[in-house]
Amino acid sequence: MESTTDFYNLIDALKADSANSLGLFMPEITLCVFIALFLAVRLVTTKLDLFWVALAGALVGLILSNPLQLCEGSVESEELFTGLLVHDGLTIAIRSILMLFLVLFLIFTKISGVPDKEDGADVYSLVFGSTLGMCLMASANHLLIVFLAIEMAGVPSYVLAGLIKGRKRGSESALKYAIYGAGAAGVMLYGISLLVGLSGTAHLPTIALELAQIIPQAGLGEQAVLCLAAVMISVGIAFKLSAVPFHFWAPDVFHGACAEVNAFLSVASKAAALALLLRLAVGLGSVPLSEIEAPQAIQQTVEAQQETVQTDLLPTHLVSLEDESVSGSDEDIEVQSSEPVEAEAVADTEAPTTEAEVVEAVDPRLEIKQGHDEALSPVRNFIGLLVAFFAVITATFGNLAAYGQKNIKRLLAYSTIAHAGYMMMAVTPLMMMLGTDNNGAEQAASALIQYIVVYVFLNLGAFAIIAFLRNYVGSEEIEDYSGMVKSRPVLVICLALIFFSLVGLPPLSGFLGKFAIFASLADGYSTAGSSALLVLLIAGGLNTAISLFYYLGVIKTMVMGEPDESHHLGDRPVGRIEMAYVLVVSIPTVFLIVCWQWVAGFADEAVKHFIS
Repeated sequence: MESTTDFYNLIDALKADSANSLGLFMPEITLCVFIALFLAVRLVTTKLDLFWVALAGALVGLILSNPLQLCEGSVESEELFTGLLVHDGLTIAIRSILMLFLVLFLIFTKISGVPDKEDGADVYSLVFGSTLGMCLMASANHLLIVFLAIEMAGVPSYVLAGLIKGRKRGSESALKYAIYGAGAAGVMLYGISLLVGLSGTAHLPTIALELAQIIPQAGLGEQAVLCLAAVMISVGIAFKLSAVPFHFWAPDVFHGACAEVNAFLSVASKAAALALLLRLAVGLGSVPLSEIEAPQAIQQTVEAQQETVQTDLLPTHLVSLEDESVSGSDEDIEVQSSEPVEAEAVADTEAPTTEAEVVEAVDPRLEIKQGHDEALSPVRNFIGLLVAFFAVITATFGNLAAYGQKNIKRLLAYSTIAHAGYMMMAVTPLMMMLGTDNNGAEQAASALIQYIVVYVFLNLGAFAIIAFLRNYVGSEEIEDYSGMVKSRPVLVICLALIFFSLVGLPPLSGFLGKFAIFASLADGYSTAGSSALLVLLIAGGLNTAISLFYYLGVIKTMVMGEPDESHHLGDRPVGRIEMAYVLVVSIPTVFLIVCWQWVAGFADEAVKHFIS
């Protein structure tokens, strides 16, 4: 009888959890509904233009993501579907960024003419499916979901890379992308199996809790297995980020695929992969307070202590009033004070003054968490150094390899690789300060979110201009853009602003994004004193200077080169609609700096309860 009652209680708990989870999972459900709609229409006809349907789906997803919730205040962390996913400020931020990008991307494809009506249903279902996987990457709280989300985001991308039919280079790039992706997924899955086998669970917070108990007593063999698992898992994330040495697919795929697909791969895929990197790094490097159970004898006194401390927070005359209201009769109570309460006396009390300080004063789990965080210090250091290694070689190689490129898409492919290195730099100070200076760690995570917000507009704008010039010139070779400023000055000026912002020149928005990351490196070095952070800071500054020259090379060709009308073999002119779109996505390059306080506030709220 007791087992039956427990069973029904379990069912009720699962129902309640599912109902709550579904309410917070609506953006992803919306994507699923529209994917099914696209496929259903594809079975019936190929002549229907589904752009407006796709745009409506993206807008609904953006509204349901509710980015304004972060402007209203921080969001508490909450596990969904019995711990498979987590819903917090980071989830909302990345999901909102992805949905906003999806809206802008769909408009971009409509203007550029890729895809056509016949392929619309196929392309939109692939784009929505990949975006769904990226949303899951941002909220993954379980290693099984991590792997499934990466594959869900990756497989549609392989098909998109070969989007243009009859183009040999596109088919070749899609095949390379799929082969590299399958290899990276296999290595990552093996690393996941090692970590799960050692910890006995795939739930990230529980893994951290188990590692905190295993590591202090771990022998050389167990330490080697943990390091191997971390390196193998990093292969999958490095592939999504096109981080060196797992970048080989990026130049060939970007060269062979159309500019529209390149925009999707370089922006959405990077944002989701960076969010997943944050999830795994923080999830394995720190034990959440919610996962810690206080000893029963201590826990029984917590509520009483909280009530006592809350009472101590009240001024003396309010406490006496409260006591009289409890012990008195129904008659009116007249409170008289022989001496006025001095404000200075109240201010000088050393009692906690905020709810957070009250919890800190009485919560016995904090001391246990501190012990776990100390035990996980080797994990954080290893992850921080591993990411620092990837970041330095990725940024340096990407910038150096961009020199001498003749094709604008290959140049931007290496630029994308370099910027992946810049963004990974923010993870190292986060890990070095996590557990000792959580405020500094939050600032490092916030800097990464700020950079992602800027990067969305910069890369989307760059590839949009390339696509429109492709339609006009009929080429994607840099030399064919010679003297373009005389015929299309608006496009050239916007591309110059975007390139200078990618370099990080003030007063453009890219400067503040890059400055936020470099500032987190400096703060981390002053706090943790790790030489790796100083190396990252120096490498970041040198790479920023290096990147200026190959961007300037493109601008020099477009501005100072002699125009050659024989190169203008495209079948579509650059009209007012194209110009208007370029201006819209280029405006944030300049004007985000004016409302940067809002961007910083958005990022701060996104990570406020991410690190606990």
